[in-house]
Amino acid sequence: MSRQVSAPLSRRKLAQGALALASGATLLGAREAEAARSIDSLIAKPPAGFTPLSAPGKVTKVSAKGDFASFMQPNQLWPKADVARRLLEKAMMEFTGAANLAESMKRFIHKDDVVAIKVNGIAGQTGYTMAVNFELILPVVEAVLAAGVPPEKITVYEQFPNFLAGTRVNVREWKLPPGVKTGTHNNQDHTMPEIKVFQSVPTKYCRIFTEATAVIDMTQMKDHSICGYTGTLKNVTHGNINNPHKHHAGNANPQIALLYNHAIVKSRVRLHITDAFKVTYDQGPLDKNPKTRIPHGAVYIATDAVAMDTIGWKVIEDERKSRGLPSLKDAGREPRYIRTAADLGVGVHDLSAIKFQSTEI
Repeated sequence: MSRQVSAPLSRRKLAQGALALASGATLLGAREAEAARSIDSLIAKPPAGFTPLSAPGKVTKVSAKGDFASFMQPNQLWPKADVARRLLEKAMMEFTGAANLAESMKRFIHKDDVVAIKVNGIAGQTGYTMAVNFELILPVVEAVLAAGVPPEKITVYEQFPNFLAGTRVNVREWKLPPGVKTGTHNNQDHTMPEIKVFQSVPTKYCRIFTEATAVIDMTQMKDHSICGYTGTLKNVTHGNINNPHKHHAGNANPQIALLYNHAIVKSRVRLHITDAFKVTYDQGPLDKNPKTRIPHGAVYIATDAVAMDTIGWKVIEDERKSRGLPSLKDAGREPRYIRTAADLGVGVHDLSAIKFQSTEI
């Protein structure tokens, strides 16, 4: 049986092959460089001459005096509008040293900013229960308007329509000021190039987030069945990406920390406002058991997401301990991602180093 023998490659063919490989590598390198430039263009910059207030390790809490019924609307699970506004203004003034809410907001937001306000309504979608309250969202929006930002440059948004509806934003009588936009990204409105911040999982941040120059994060304090605790860090990360379900393994550690640590995030998140009129100490993050949803009656302000989540984690642990429940660590869902974020330099995790200020009015 005859056997075919390949002819040796000529020098010309070898040179042509090498050239093709070099051209392919050059093209790949050009594409990578272009992708890098696209990502760099998504890093936000404050308006010229403006430096937003940043206070690493500082958390301010203002709580309402009296029992739950005294500061909540009759027969409802949301706060009285005047109480929510009063607590927000006092907390912002205490944090910034400014004379009122509008002047406080100007420490974080410039009139030339494009502002996105990320709220959280995942646990309020079935009955307006455990969600960031409209009574707190409205004065935040009004303060941004008072800072000089035109209404068409302000967007209040969530992941899905039912989550946004859970906050009561623009539902029935709960209306935002005319011209202020609302939106949801539905895990689909993500126009930026893919990035890989954890292993080989590609992901994107949503368009509303990346088109804003300034983001205000409005969240809550909740037990979480996967990662133990959910607050400021996770509302920004998993609430904005296109594939949150792919970033939950291992109690979402280090995924949350890595997603938050990206320059796209850190360059635009200016302020964290935690609505803690109610907290969920177990069986969260959904509001499945009314017995685990309890009054807390407070608003918290921070620019340091790690410090804020460290305080929130402690609140939940204290509530669990007082009821004879195991710690989140013993329950197998310690929120280690908070410590990981601190290790990455995102914020302050050491309780003894956090400058915690608490006032009751």
